[in-house]
Amino acid sequence: MVAFDAKIPAGPLADKWDTYKANAKLVNPNNKRKFKVIVVGTGLAGASAAATLAELGYQVDAFTFHDSPRRAHSIAAQGGINAAKNYQGDGDSVNRLFMDTIKGGDFRSREANVHRLAQVSVNIIDQMVAQGVPFAREYGGLLDNRSFGGAQVSRTFYARGQTGQQLLLGAYQQLARQIGLGGVRLFNRTELIDVVTVDGRCAGIVVRDLLTGEIQSHAAHAVVLATGGYGNVFFLSTNAMNCNVTATWRAHRRGALFANPCYTQIHPTCIPQSDEFQSKLTLMSESLRNDGRVWVPKKAGDSRAAHEIPEDERDYYLERLYPSYGNLAPRDISSRAAKRLVDKGHGVGPLKNGVNLDFSAAIARLGRDVVEERYGNLFEMYERIAGEDPYKTPMRIYPATHYTMGGVWVDYELQTTIPGLYATGEANFSDHGANRLGASALMQGLADGYFVLPYTISNGLAPLLNKSIPTTDHPAFKEAENEAKARFSGYLSTKGKRSPDWFHRELGKIIWDYCGMERTKEGLQKALADLPALYQEFKSDLRVTGDGESTNQTLEKAGRVDDFFQLGMAMCQDALTREESCGAHFRSEYQTEDGEAQRNDDDFCHVAAWEWTGDAMKPNRLTEELVFENAHLATRSYK
Repeated sequence: MVAFDAKIPAGPLADKWDTYKANAKLVNPNNKRKFKVIVVGTGLAGASAAATLAELGYQVDAFTFHDSPRRAHSIAAQGGINAAKNYQGDGDSVNRLFMDTIKGGDFRSREANVHRLAQVSVNIIDQMVAQGVPFAREYGGLLDNRSFGGAQVSRTFYARGQTGQQLLLGAYQQLARQIGLGGVRLFNRTELIDVVTVDGRCAGIVVRDLLTGEIQSHAAHAVVLATGGYGNVFFLSTNAMNCNVTATWRAHRRGALFANPCYTQIHPTCIPQSDEFQSKLTLMSESLRNDGRVWVPKKAGDSRAAHEIPEDERDYYLERLYPSYGNLAPRDISSRAAKRLVDKGHGVGPLKNGVNLDFSAAIARLGRDVVEERYGNLFEMYERIAGEDPYKTPMRIYPATHYTMGGVWVDYELQTTIPGLYATGEANFSDHGANRLGASALMQGLADGYFVLPYTISNGLAPLLNKSIPTTDHPAFKEAENEAKARFSGYLSTKGKRSPDWFHRELGKIIWDYCGMERTKEGLQKALADLPALYQEFKSDLRVTGDGESTNQTLEKAGRVDDFFQLGMAMCQDALTREESCGAHFRSEYQTEDGEAQRNDDDFCHVAAWEWTGDAMKPNRLTEELVFENAHLATRSYK
């Protein structure tokens, strides 16, 4: 059984990070070049980490399965990035951001990590402004802020609806600079397919060249996983089609604990599915809820156009249910409220599978020009997809799978239970608890890459100075390579009838139906009966065309779906074992009289960290107790 320690520094919460930095081991500038660090993933967390580590002097190898680092999925983020700058003078502070994040995560996150995130948030904005990110500005030239779900202050910095794009381009240009200087070697179109350990320590990775099919090994003193989340396990999600769990899951199979896999976020503001053949859902930024009002017809089955429904026959349900926060109630709460009303027959649109997001009041109050300046690109995107003009008729939105709060377990140093292996950004579990507040993902990714990992990794590397590390000639690398080759050969030789996409769609239906927005004991038990059977069918009836010696996206997909199956079983077991409702994990058996999540702090105020045993259906469940010394455990209320 894996032993693990969160390594949280002693002392007052506000001093922990400074205390850690003051006592961390350092590597002098001339010695940094003696260390090789591998960074897998080039989104915000990966690009910022690779660029910063190279700037410090480390040798860095960066890997991406994209043709360019700037194709990473961070580029699709829209709404904004949180930081406790208090530019608005509305009462924000580091402590308030800390408390909002703890509360938003329904008291299921680690205090020390969350407070550190709030602390370093103030540095992120200065860093990105220095890199030329064109944040919105007020008339006088000062940076502008807007509000976001789960907060009563305006702390979200934004670049129209393209914040992720602009932030990634900022980080990318720093990465490109280091590539040009020789500090970073870039390996594009290359996918991690295994992690290698020697004597219990991470020694490197095994990758597959997506153009040639060649399987290669790379050794390093440390490996950083910045490979994002696993939302595509649902098949239909807001994630890019290539997003997957393979990197983190392969690390899990080598000994890295996987924490809270059932914590998956459903985003309330997505364009509803239009037919059964869709493979991707489109996110509409949560920032739209600043000026858009969410409503449904009061009368079930009302088929009238939105403009034909009088004001007194509209149910502005978020404003009714959560008057303090209104349309900016957190994502988990807003999503469940929408689902319940649609399930009761109040849905809108041709398939009655959406709710209205109405901007008519904002346009009347502010003028079309102001609304267009704030959200113009988002409105244009919506019109292209839905064929409706949101300036004239309300957007139709509905919840969809978006972000994953679960991930590889890491300690305060962002190190996994495999020494020398780190995980940053959405790949780890650490900062958001059971629900992530909007605009906090970009904050965490950049915080980890720019301001946390560069300190913590030196503490791990310093003891390795002038010590030899295993090379790719070591038997452990050859064994991992052979296992990978056998796995991919197995996919090719099955010669069944079903494509990886077919199995992925069927898997996604099971996970969405039984481990989606609402879970029940019976539903989860059914999923855990259906998933192994479907997995066996995958192993016997998979068909992969082509070969393994050239570009073969079907073969790539087969490997990713295989890992999704194992992850799906872990998600359902995690959800079944956690006999409470908290944040995005909502068990119907555990709810208050008015339908809100009912936590069980006596039995489940902990992180569930799962250990791989060789059988996806029989993992070991370990726990990290969560201690709240500064945040008072209380029932969340946004009313």
